[in-house]
Amino acid sequence: QVQLVESGGGLVQAGGSLRLSCAASGSIFSINAMGWYRQAPGKSRELVAAITRAGSTNYADSVKGRFTISRDNAKNTVYLQMNSLKPEDTAVYYCNAETRIGRLFWGQGTQVTVSS
Repeated sequence: QVQLVESGGGLVQAGGSLRLSCAASGSIFSINAMGWYRQAPGKSRELVAAITRAGSTNYADSVKGRFTISRDNAKNTVYLQMNSLKPEDTAVYYCNAETRIGRLFWGQGTQVTVSS
């Protein structure tokens, strides 16, 4: 089992920045990739960014150039630096971990609200 705890959400004005953190515990040796997803009201959950244990990254087109995902393997933590935030970035952000055998684990979610 893998436990994920997110932090760092909040309210920010458009153009501002936030950094989300996700600390993993439990069977962390089994984690291959970690990522951030988001879900806005009335919409499906979507991938925001992901990073593998080797450091390869993947971003949604809507956040490229504004968001940066990184991970500190020593701290078992993944970060999402969000700059130039827009009102359409408002959503609940979920941390995700995928193990080498394809099992998925989710955090509880953290609210990000961007005011115009």
